[in-house]
This record gives sequence, structure tokens and C-alpha cells, in this order.
Amino acid sequence: MNYRHSFHAGNSADVVKHSLLIALVRALQQKPGALTLLDTHAGCGLYDLGGEQAQRTGEAAHGVLRAFADANPLLDDYRAAVRAVNAGAEPHLYPGSPQFLAQLLRPQDLLILNEKHPEDAVALRDAMRGTAAAVHTRDAYELWLAMLPTKTPRGVVVVDPPYEQTDERERITATLAAAHRKWAHGVTVIWYPLKDRATHHQWKGRLRRLGIPKFLTIEHWLYDADMPGIYNGAGLFVVNPPYAFTQTLPPLLEALRTALAPEGHGGEMMVDWLVA
Repeated sequence: MNYRHSFHAGNSADVVKHSLLIALVRALQQKPGALTLLDTHAGCGLYDLGGEQAQRTGEAAHGVLRAFADANPLLDDYRAAVRAVNAGAEPHLYPGSPQFLAQLLRPQDLLILNEKHPEDAVALRDAMRGTAAAVHTRDAYELWLAMLPTKTPRGVVVVDPPYEQTDERERITATLAAAHRKWAHGVTVIWYPLKDRATHHQWKGRLRRLGIPKFLTIEHWLYDADMPGIYNGAGLFVVNPPYAFTQTLPPLLEALRTALAPEGHGGEMMVDWLVA
């Protein structure tokens, strides 16, 4: 499944992913110790919602624009982060994960970004100018392992690939297993699109067999049953989620489900321990 982000910026998956990233990092920041935030597939960093690629799909209308039309205060932090790159106005630019993470940095924290695609890497450096981010252009899976353990005692690795390669899930599975051996206590977040339940359950089975403890899965299914051949939602795997984060999930996920539900469909938010 090809998921080039410039076509999908600001869609429902972004709203969920970035709302949860904010909640996760803030939960970790309840302790004063420094954090390293590492984004292995950072993308362009900033996206034009009025651009040709975003307009071709129109997915922001069902994502960030719905979140802005919703009054639930649980989405205020997300909306504030989007407004920060739009001079406080309604969104015409959409921040990628690097921008969300940069806004969360404290003086003691580190932000490491990686984007191998040459054009996207240039755009990323431009988007992150004036921030404390370090930008790399390496193979994402090689960099993921090379940066572990992080320089700070605690850290978060965000893995958000476009799923353009047929072996993407296999590379994630193998790299996660190796990363856990090097950095068993670290927090890892893996984003994935949902196309059909059967294929996804097979991947979850392979991940379960890794035997990694404290492996949380959060899934946002847009439709009550699979819609063949289209994007059906997205999810996050979170390894070693902090307790403060898991406690915030039920009301936040319900707020997101309500704001993003397509007309005629309730949608579903599923949270479960892949390995308890």
C-alpha cells in the first residue's frame, strides 16, 4: 500500500496519530529527565493543504477540518499545535510529526529526524529551520538501530513509513526485534494504515510472537466492516507506553472517534495489549 504523505496530510489518521503523540510525550515529560525523540521517516515536516497533491484526495476535509469544527476540549492541544504553524489562523498548512515533536521539546530534550528521500529531506530541513532538530538522510531501519540506546536515559522512537515497499512490515518486525534487544525499556511508536482485517491480524500474529512485553495496539477503523480496496483507517503500536498515557486514552479516543466518524458510520476505536 502506497501512502505518500503529501497526498494524505491532515487526514483522519494524522489527527489520531498526532493527538496521541502529544499525549504520549507529555505523559513522559511528567518526569524532568531528558528525552530523545527520534522520527525515522520524518517526511517533509510541513504540508500545503491547498497544494495539488492534497487537493487531489481532499482527505483533510475528513480529518483536521473536522477536528477544528468539533468543540470537544480534549482536542484543544492538537488544534493549538496546528494553529502554531498557521499563525493562529484556520489550517492551510499541516504540520508533520517533526513539527508536532519540535513544539513539545523542553530545553533538555533532543529531536532527531531522518528522511531518506532527497527532495523530502530538503523540504524537511527548510521546514525545521530555527528548531533544535538534527536531520539525517539515512536508511530508516539502519538509523533506528544505530541510534539505540539513546543518549538520554529515556526516549521515543516514532516509525511512520509510507508502506511503499512490499516488505515494509517484515523490515519493521525484524528491526523492532533487534531494537528491543538493544533498548528493552525504550518507548517505540509504529504507525500503520489499515486496509483489511485479515492481513492486519496476520501481521499482529507475527509481532505477538516476538514476545515483547507491554505492547499496546490502538486502532481506528473508520467503517463498521471492511470497504474493499480503500483505506479503512489506521493504528499505532506502542511499546512500553507510560501509565499516565494509557490512563488518558479512553476519553481522548472517544473524542477522536466522535469527531472523525464518517456520515452513516460510527467507526470504532480499539485498544488492546498485543502482549500484556
